[in-house]
Amino acid sequence: MLTDRTSGRTARPRGGVTLPTPPRSPRVPAATSRGVPPPQRGASGRPPRPPVRRKRPRWAVRAVTALSVVVLASAGIGHAVLSGLGSDITRVDAFKDMKNRPRAGDGMNVLLVGTDGRDRISEEERRKYRLGGAPCHCTDTIMIVHLSEDRERASVVSLPRDSYAETPDHTDRTTGEQHKGHPVKLNAAYAEGGPQLTIRTVEKMTRVKIDHYLEVDFTSFMRTVDVLGGVEVCTAEPLKDSHTGLDLPAGTHTLMGGQALQYVRARHLDGASDLSRMKRQQRFLAALIDRATSSGLLLNPLKFRDVTQAVLGSVRADKGFGTDEMLALGRAMRNFSPSSSEFTTVPIGQMGYAVKGVGSTLKWDPAESERIFDALREDEPLARPRPKPKGPAPVRVPVDPRQIRVQVENGTRTPGLGKRVDDALAATGFRTTKVPRNATDRAVERTVVAFDPRWDRSAKSLAAALPGSELRPVKGQGPTLKVIAGAGFEKVARVRPADPPQESGTVVRGDEVVCGKQ
Repeated sequence: MLTDRTSGRTARPRGGVTLPTPPRSPRVPAATSRGVPPPQRGASGRPPRPPVRRKRPRWAVRAVTALSVVVLASAGIGHAVLSGLGSDITRVDAFKDMKNRPRAGDGMNVLLVGTDGRDRISEEERRKYRLGGAPCHCTDTIMIVHLSEDRERASVVSLPRDSYAETPDHTDRTTGEQHKGHPVKLNAAYAEGGPQLTIRTVEKMTRVKIDHYLEVDFTSFMRTVDVLGGVEVCTAEPLKDSHTGLDLPAGTHTLMGGQALQYVRARHLDGASDLSRMKRQQRFLAALIDRATSSGLLLNPLKFRDVTQAVLGSVRADKGFGTDEMLALGRAMRNFSPSSSEFTTVPIGQMGYAVKGVGSTLKWDPAESERIFDALREDEPLARPRPKPKGPAPVRVPVDPRQIRVQVENGTRTPGLGKRVDDALAATGFRTTKVPRNATDRAVERTVVAFDPRWDRSAKSLAAALPGSELRPVKGQGPTLKVIAGAGFEKVARVRPADPPQESGTVVRGDEVVCGKQ
């Protein structure tokens, strides 16, 4: 932990900068040949100045002075520039009178909640980013962020807002009415009992003790992104959502605050709805960590102050989350890289679980979700370490190979070539028929990928696995792609989908989802 600025006497070196006086190295005088004892130390602890003393080399004085500057900067300035910023945070007594809580584990668990608060957003921004309408005063995003005890790993578990939950007994914060525990969607706990009921409900469901509470609204999110200079995201296919106004072509983009908010809020891009949105939120958070740690921001106390100052005016936190905690997190993240973070969504056992008076909910998978929360309680990684694959990294393709059905044909007279290609494609994930056959033309030189133009993205993904192959559109061929192996075939390259799998419970590392880090 960083400490306060040193006080006491100071020396004024050249340039007018006030610095602590560099300590002198104590000298132990030896006895003289006449047996005279060494001089006694005075009250100050130093021996009397000898009549003649050799001057310290100028380079040594400069080195000690420079070292003092470094020590001062690392030990004092960080706390000095951030002291007082804690008063900018709106405090909430999130843990008041809470009893029968889960046992504490190693590491730190932060419940990160995103609300739909938009009071401080201008009318122009409301129109531009489709933020109209009255807020529901409920949680739009709920995540448990676990920082390991050694501060070398961050594990993020997204809790779907529509998760089936049962609240503990509580008092309604709006009406003051006493309620027995009852079923709700998880995000409704905030509307009934605010941060405290949200924490109690999450702890009841996960048996993970929450150490701190952070609440971010639309304003603080946009400010954070803007003060960082934007965050880079990439998409293998166009993203267009009429509800939020998001309109991103395929490729890499640097998103500023408003557009970033559209990106993480979009829910109407595909049939996966909220699960797809949480995947984008995890991808964005990984990119945000990468931006903060690679930009030098955490190594510069003044920049760190600017970011925190821009954000803290619109966040709410528990009373125990202050300057010291911010500095501890900043120091921990200095050595972070995208591979230091891991992300998952709590595993879902039943989609569309109907509850009377509540509606359609998501019911967690008991065994698989317990495995995730047990890892948080025991300060263990969410996923077992995977050995680094040998050879070149897989080629990223727009369509998951598991979604592409392939028929392999041997276009040569070489026996067994069709089976060899079929086996290699299946090994990298493609859904081959496993029944290769001979092509009509047995004199093919260059391998051909024949495809119906309606499945052109699948064809490009397949061609990426066959270096040097030729794409040949065939109208009316249908969804099954055809590979005609030619005499020039050499190998099948490993490929992987540009986006991680959609399934809940899948764990991905930050370096698997950050642009250009794969």
